[in-house]
Amino acid sequence: MKKLFAEFFGTFWLVFGGCGSAIFAAGIPDLGIGFVGVALAFGLTVLTMAYAIGHISGAHLNPAVSIGLWVGGKFESKDLLGYIIAQVVGAIAAAVVLYLIVSGKPGFESVGSFAANGYGELSPEGYSMMSVLITEFVLTMFFLLIILGSTYVKAPEGFAGIAIGLALTLIHLISIPISNTSVNPARSMSQAIFAEGAYFSQVWLFWLAPIAGAVVAGLIHKTFFDKV
Repeated sequence: MKKLFAEFFGTFWLVFGGCGSAIFAAGIPDLGIGFVGVALAFGLTVLTMAYAIGHISGAHLNPAVSIGLWVGGKFESKDLLGYIIAQVVGAIAAAVVLYLIVSGKPGFESVGSFAANGYGELSPEGYSMMSVLITEFVLTMFFLLIILGSTYVKAPEGFAGIAIGLALTLIHLISIPISNTSVNPARSMSQAIFAEGAYFSQVWLFWLAPIAGAVVAGLIHKTFFDKV
């Protein structure tokens, strides 16, 4: 239960900090943090939780990460479903709190896109479904390779959280204009529930592509890099 609570609170922090920065702070004229700020916010949520709960649960904070680690032989099957449920519930809880906050703004009428992920007309820059699928697959694959490599037994100790946090920052710098960056099915699900428009009908892609990328990364690491 300690591990599941850690994953719940860690994923809550990721969604609240990352999506919250996009909802509240990105678009303020002259003072907004913009794409770079949002990318950094997501990276910081993972970096901080890596050191806060990494020793408890591993700080997966993402169903794709848990699945990728499982495929790579670094996570036990018996814990997989519980982790995924805790992550999704934590993400949705954060989205609820974000909704309660944003709905209290003077003149509030709609949450709009609510930092949700999308393709086609729902992509920030109109990228196609195929472009978004490729982007999410490739970026999640490399994210898992970085996680598996930086946490490997022969890797320098104590630096994995930094590498993983910076990797997520880079991932967002690349892909916010393309898909608003997912690489995390729980993060996508939670925001799509509340977003205005057809975001929820597209959430399948943000489960499929990240999980597929994570599976491939797990297989690559297990086949070529493990036991080096």
